[in-house]
This record gives sequence, structure tokens and C-alpha cells, in this order.
Amino acid sequence: MSPQVPDADTRRRSVTSTVPSEELAALDLVGLRGYRHRLEAEEEKVSYWRRLVHARIDVLEAESDAGVSLSVDDLVRVLGDTGSGAGRRALVSFRAADPLPDLPVLGEMWVTEVDPQDDAQVEDALARLRTAEQQLTSYRRALHERIDEATRELILRYRENPLAALSVIPEE
Repeated sequence: MSPQVPDADTRRRSVTSTVPSEELAALDLVGLRGYRHRLEAEEEKVSYWRRLVHARIDVLEAESDAGVSLSVDDLVRVLGDTGSGAGRRALVSFRAADPLPDLPVLGEMWVTEVDPQDDAQVEDALARLRTAEQQLTSYRRALHERIDEATRELILRYRENPLAALSVIPEE
């Protein structure tokens, strides 16, 4: 089972702490905002790759169960079902024309040629994909912690100097 990202209430409490970050103290407000923005962009890429890994796992498992390659209708069913009755949402910020974000272990885990009738191949591919999913989940959790820390630091600085929040509004 995959480790879970903290729920909204836990994350909300973590960003309302009143203890400044020693690690972020050297960053000015513009640097802190930029740091947080870069973390959010990285988290978006990691989340994108996690969804691709989950989809590949779902397809491999379905093909293995069926013993044949899936039809387009089967793919729609397999990739659209989340198990909870809710459909998967598309990633909005990546368009088909955009290059895919990098994933360092792509060559090791993205198995493209798997015979769905060869149990050993399927199990090996699934094991590699699950390992990648665990690594991505751990990395994503660490990113969320850093994003929360940067958000907490921004909140503290805005409380200390509320007018600083106005600096994000472009001047005409």
C-alpha cells in the first residue's frame, strides 16, 4: 500500500505554525516565493509521473488478467476507473504538445514490451513499477513538507509585515 500524503487538516495545521524556518531565513521574500514556486512545479511533475506509473500498473494488471492486449474500450474502462466510482481527472497544466517532464529512472522502470501471458515478465514489470511508485510517493511527500515549510515562512513574514503581501501585485 502506498504511503499517504498528509490530509488537508494536517497540512493546514503545519502551515500555521509560528516558528520561523532557520533554513529559509536567508531568502528574501522574492527568493522565498521563487523557491516555493519551483517546489510546486517539481511536485506537479512528480504527481504527473505517479499518475503515469499508476496507469501503467493498471494496464499491465488488466492485460495479465485478460491474457491479451486490451482494446481501446478496455483501456478507457481500465484507465478511467479509480475504484472509488470517481473518474480520474486529466492533468491540466501539461498539454499533449509539451515535452514530458524528466524522470531519472524511466529506462529502468518503464517496461514497454511485456507479454501479458508471461507471468514472470508481468511480475518483474509490476515490481519495477511499484518500486518507482514508492520512490515517487516518498519524493512527493518530501516536496509537500518543503512546500508547507515555505508557505509557513511566507505566512509568518506576511504577519510580521502585512504590506509585503502587496508586493506580488504588479505595478501599472
